[in-house]
Amino acid sequence: MAYQSFEELEVWKRACWLAVQVYEALRESRDFALRDRMQQAAISIPSNIAEGVERGGKDFGRFPRVARGSAAELRTQCYLAAQVGVLAPDQTDRFVTELKELSKMLTGLARSLKTDH
Repeated sequence: MAYQSFEELEVWKRACWLAVQVYEALRESRDFALRDRMQQAAISIPSNIAEGVERGGKDFGRFPRVARGSAAELRTQCYLAAQVGVLAPDQTDRFVTELKELSKMLTGLARSLKTDH
């Protein structure tokens, strides 16, 4: 993989975009426990990508898997948030679709790390 920094990775850019969207969608939510968990999971995705890239070496490969786990956690929370009325159906669909795409991208990143090292 040819890149100079994590900021160049499309998966990191999209994960940051999603984290901002989650924050904005939940800004008015009074369900503090669910809101906080969703925000933490959303932040965890790009944060783990960045940490893995900066650490490099054999640790690098572990971080896309951790980020993928956070994406699955956030997906689950989106489903729950929709069921309790915290997220609108269109927001839920948009977030879930993006999270599934991010998971695919993270799988690809993890695979490329296996072949690059």
